[in-house]
Amino acid sequence: MNKIAILKKSFIGLLMYMIIISCATDDILPTIEISASNLSLNEASGETTITVTLNTEVSQSFSVPLTFSGTAIQSEDYTISATSIIINAGSSSGSITITGLQDTNIEGIETLIVSLENVQNALVLSEVSVNIQVLDDDSDTDNDGVPDSEDNCPTEPGEIENNGCPWLGFLINEVLYDPDTSMAGDANGDGTREANEDEFIEFFNSGLALDISGYTVSDETAIRHTFPAGTIIPKNGVLVLFGGGVPTGTFGGAIVQTASQGLLNMNNAGDIVTVRNVSGTVIATFDIYPLSGNPNDSYTRNPDLTGNFVQHTSIPESNGAMFSPGTKINGSSF
Repeated sequence: MNKIAILKKSFIGLLMYMIIISCATDDILPTIEISASNLSLNEASGETTITVTLNTEVSQSFSVPLTFSGTAIQSEDYTISATSIIINAGSSSGSITITGLQDTNIEGIETLIVSLENVQNALVLSEVSVNIQVLDDDSDTDNDGVPDSEDNCPTEPGEIENNGCPWLGFLINEVLYDPDTSMAGDANGDGTREANEDEFIEFFNSGLALDISGYTVSDETAIRHTFPAGTIIPKNGVLVLFGGGVPTGTFGGAIVQTASQGLLNMNNAGDIVTVRNVSGTVIATFDIYPLSGNPNDSYTRNPDLTGNFVQHTSIPESNGAMFSPGTKINGSSF
């Protein structure tokens, strides 16, 4: 073999080695997302925590700069603990705190947008910002007699006795009729994924304490559950009805029951859930037919309580969670 051939072969070998080494290195960047613990901020020293999360731990400290925009003004309407978030070595997340500032100006509801700025060494695959409402206790935007800072529904007229929100009555807020086939589908938290047992229906009572003893829950075939005596849902209370199993967890402090007939039997291809009171009057329904046949996650109202039913994982506030029995979409308590 002549020298040219030897050199050519060596060059090709070196090139292949470099390609292999290049592909084996950490050239796949981690993903990053931003979230807020509360999407509303009271000017009277209210707080919200902004968190940046990677999908992997970092080997050395990682700094994520932030930008702050919107109609709210820093140092006048709010203060921040830092302008960037540090993710320390060995961790996958970091956070800062935003605190509301009290004033006497009538400003109405202002916006604060916190965004990721020029993120290096990470891929932004979801939301790049969070929008926060800064609520003014010197104004009442919806004129319902509840200051914005104390109003849980600041842009919708409601009742003083209901924290500024309208009475919505007894409603279905979330339904899981097709649990994921993996352990991720273990909605009742008992350590076992079982298709019938992990189905659930989340009920919300927006009103005075409601006694639903003797109310029934049916699918299109039969009654699947009768609420036992003494089932009273308090004002703005939640009840989660699982198909079965041994529900394990806090579920946001909700009342938790399992189907008295051993299953809810919600058909993925289409079904109608009907709740009737002791007189047989229809109180609430949930129609599966117009929804996706096999979503692997729940359908929930978005926004909670007042919105249309959409798949849980499609909502940014869910942070990818497939369901949230007993809690709001973001996992916080009602």
